[in-house]
Amino acid sequence: MRYLHLGRTGPKVSGIGLGCMGMSGMYGPSDRAESIATIHASLDAGINLLDTGDFYGQGHNEMLIAEALNGKRREDVILSVKYGALRDPAGGWSGFDARPEATKNFLACSLQRLGVDYIDIYRPARLDPNVPIEDTIGAISDMVKAGYVKHIGLSEVGSATIRKAAAVHPIVDLQIEYSLISRGIEDNILQTCRELGIAVTAYGVLSRGLISGHWKKDNAGPGDFRTHSPRFQGENVDKNLALVDALQEIATSKGVTVAQIAIAWVATQGKDVIPVIGARRLDRLNEALGALDVELTSEDLSAIERAVPKGAAAGTRYSEAQMAHLDSEAGSRH
Repeated sequence: MRYLHLGRTGPKVSGIGLGCMGMSGMYGPSDRAESIATIHASLDAGINLLDTGDFYGQGHNEMLIAEALNGKRREDVILSVKYGALRDPAGGWSGFDARPEATKNFLACSLQRLGVDYIDIYRPARLDPNVPIEDTIGAISDMVKAGYVKHIGLSEVGSATIRKAAAVHPIVDLQIEYSLISRGIEDNILQTCRELGIAVTAYGVLSRGLISGHWKKDNAGPGDFRTHSPRFQGENVDKNLALVDALQEIATSKGVTVAQIAIAWVATQGKDVIPVIGARRLDRLNEALGALDVELTSEDLSAIERAVPKGAAAGTRYSEAQMAHLDSEAGSRH
């Protein structure tokens, strides 16, 4: 496992992170024992970056991670936690809250559920349109001074917001969707991050399984939020799966899987770009780890670009209503 500094001021993290969202029902039913075994296997493989959100399964994900980390050395794990999304008892989404007082309340609950004294990287999951980002980051900065948080991150925000946040407190990373078919950050956000010494932790590198080589149109079951994604609907999904077929030819020629090509592509975009893999099973984790050994030549990268040119995806990555609320999409619709 290679290790990289997360931004100019952040901790040393593994070259690939484990995103734990799918272990708490966001993609349909998951197996608790398999999830914990996957976390253990990732740690054994040298992955130290675990990503979660307090709203994944309404706290379930944090408690699952706490169970998996029981007995592990705290300093061996970098916990990245998102907060701010509001849920109702039926599992619905009811808004976002990143007010300073709410921020400290969410943090207190996460510390309790995770069973830790501090969180390594704490970040609002989105920009709260009703709260200046300076106020939100200022509140987390207070928690850094108090020892409850080590570093501050951002998620799904645009360049102007990144600059405002970084003026209040050093930002170690921006967590944002980045994949072969979600390349909007290349327009200006990536450049802004590099100018400010902020790393990118890229989620959705397999576009929620769409370009994994495993997803089929009849895969989605009850509780799978992908059924509401434009990229997984109607003619869009057929066009997007055709891109996967084109990638398959390249993967076959290199003796690797489509997923490994897609992960390796993200990993080659710079030492400041860390793929966060949403594996919730051991076999998927092992496949993702294999991507670290895939070397993409300039010829490979050119072939990938021809197979999946920028902007080739059919449909937006979220519904139009959600896209309208994404600060990171203010000037881009890729």
